[in-house]
Amino acid sequence: MNFLDHNLETYVAEHSEQEPELLQELARETHLKILQPRMLSGAYQGRLLALLSKLIAPKHILEIGTYTGYSALCLAEGLQADGQIDTIDINEELTDMQRKYFDVSGYGKHIVQHLGNAAEIIPAIEGTFDFVFIDADKEQYPLYFDLIVDRVRSGGLIIADNVLWSGKVLEPATDEATESLQSFNKKVAKDSRVETVILAVRDGLTLLRKI
Repeated sequence: MNFLDHNLETYVAEHSEQEPELLQELARETHLKILQPRMLSGAYQGRLLALLSKLIAPKHILEIGTYTGYSALCLAEGLQADGQIDTIDINEELTDMQRKYFDVSGYGKHIVQHLGNAAEIIPAIEGTFDFVFIDADKEQYPLYFDLIVDRVRSGGLIIADNVLWSGKVLEPATDEATESLQSFNKKVAKDSRVETVILAVRDGLTLLRKI
């Protein structure tokens, strides 16, 4: 589902900052070699993630759902010089591609890859988080939120992707992912620990500021 007219979406993208060449290369390779390239954050959303990261200037970022590494590289643009990104994915076949682009980018030494079940890995990662990006199994969004919310510093930012789920959140749920996203959206809207705004960007982005 497109939430804006296609011509207006094109206008918005053309009048926003353009993606760096390395990310263009990563996007091309993802579309050529990887199943479900629609999962890629994409140029416009990527520039939004990069800008928000620069505004927060995080020292510690947690990313739940690496895919081919596009969003991690966008988030890395705002990382402090001595900062770190811990990024988690369950797909072993993507780790080499991720690492190739991480190292070429210059952010490689700041990005730690974790392979496996995010619900098990998150508690094992030490420290607090300044920025968390949730973009993995939609069925686990409420759990992911519970695992990280008290570990995000005051003023820190949590972003959750795909929260509008092609508009399916408006209808009675007929699958587990839709039901989980509906539950997540209600849960965070009522949680007094965060300030919550949903942006109709691509498939929906929820921005949560930790109070």
